Amino acid sequence: MPVSLQRGGKLNDEKDHDLDTANQKGLVEGLALRAKLILRLIGDARVNPLLKLLPIGSLLYFVIPDFLPGPIDDALIVWLGSSLFVELCPANVVQEHRDELNEVIDGEWRELDE
Repeated sequence: MPVSLQRGGKLNDEKDHDLDTANQKGLVEGLALRAKLILRLIGDARVNPLLKLLPIGSLLYFVIPDFLPGPIDDALIVWLGSSLFVELCPANVVQEHRDELNEVIDGEWRELDE
């Protein structure tokens, strides 16, 4: 029976994989994919270096919250910084990395004899 084998060894019969579809993926898996996307975009030379300061700065605020005064929630700052970063990156670069993260490898499932 042919099935699709997703990176990481997961079996999946669905063809439609989208990072932003919350009902298809769990919270932890969605956050992990978002983090991988951000790391890939930070490493991409086509993204403006000044733009890369958004997720780095928000993470620094999370680690060292005392350099900005006020009762701002740390998680909100990290979410806002990472969301702005992805939204401000070139759309074609973001889509390219999303496609690579959601790439499905076709394969056959079979039982191995011990």
